[in-house]
Amino acid sequence: MMKKRKIPLRKSVISGEMLPKKEMLRITRSKEGVVSIDPTGKMPGRGAYIAIEPAEAQKAWDKRILDRVLETKLTDEFYQELLDYVTHQKARKELFANE
Repeated sequence: MMKKRKIPLRKSVISGEMLPKKEMLRITRSKEGVVSIDPTGKMPGRGAYIAIEPAEAQKAWDKRILDRVLETKLTDEFYQELLDYVTHQKARKELFANE
């Protein structure tokens, strides 16, 4: 019998829900203070996770949650990029799920 691997969970900074890491997107702030979307989940720095859900990205933007969590000032451009990225990833996931 194969040992069931433990699925790594991460907590969404938006909803507070624990979700499988694979279903989350990591946003990282480097030591230099540069904030980036981290698709690999391996970039150095302080990370915050959100679900790959446009509604979460929108809420993060509306309430500026990532500014607080990452202790920095994020631009609207960054939030727009995040929203676009999450929307695209979700659409891709749904496309492949239906094959």
